[in-house]
Amino acid sequence: MNQHLLMIEDDARLAAMVAQYLQQSGYTVSCAGDGHSGLEALVNPAKGATTDLVILDLMLPDIDGLEVCRRIRALPSHLAQVPVLMLTAKGDAMDRIVGLEIGADDYLPKPFEPRELLARIRAVLRRSGEAPVAENSILRFGSLEIDRDARSVCVGGAACDLTSYQFDLLVTLAERAGRVLTRDQIMESVRGRELDAFDRSIDVHMGRIRSAIEVDPKTPKRILTVRGVGYVFARQQD
Repeated sequence: MNQHLLMIEDDARLAAMVAQYLQQSGYTVSCAGDGHSGLEALVNPAKGATTDLVILDLMLPDIDGLEVCRRIRALPSHLAQVPVLMLTAKGDAMDRIVGLEIGADDYLPKPFEPRELLARIRAVLRRSGEAPVAENSILRFGSLEIDRDARSVCVGGAACDLTSYQFDLLVTLAERAGRVLTRDQIMESVRGRELDAFDRSIDVHMGRIRSAIEVDPKTPKRILTVRGVGYVFARQQD
């Protein structure tokens, strides 16, 4: 249920170290050692998992990362839209320019700090696949209406009383309807920082949001708790 990252990197030691670090940060990570196996893992993932972001090394033993990126962008639309973060040992600015022009979402030169990689992954996911912004400012889910521009929430035409912070939490979940988010991911999206390991104030806020938008807050249908993980905003209609 965590977000799945696919790392295409021929340096097995580096890939293992990065995967361990990202897994400790709440992500599921798969690794491929060359371009062909990476593309195969993206198209036919193990156990039907979907890939939320590709970490792609530029220098691979079979086909280079630029060609892998080109092939990703030529896949069917649901795969072609997967964000790509390129890694390279090269300092040539032209590689960076070409990579971005053919569809990479970001570019990080080696050597890099794992914390910077993590920050860039989170930024790319926010900008692209994790939180697409609809052209219409209003999100509708049955009788629930969320107006992002007016910063208002209504259920069946009746206004809901939410604080500004609770509104932001609700929008964070609603824009990612159907996706399970950890507490860290929710808080980082709203505040721009990670949630302290002992901070459970978010659970209190979720309870108040449920009281405002749910027919029966004790048996919620919209904001569901995923035990041991976080929360998910259900897509179903009223």
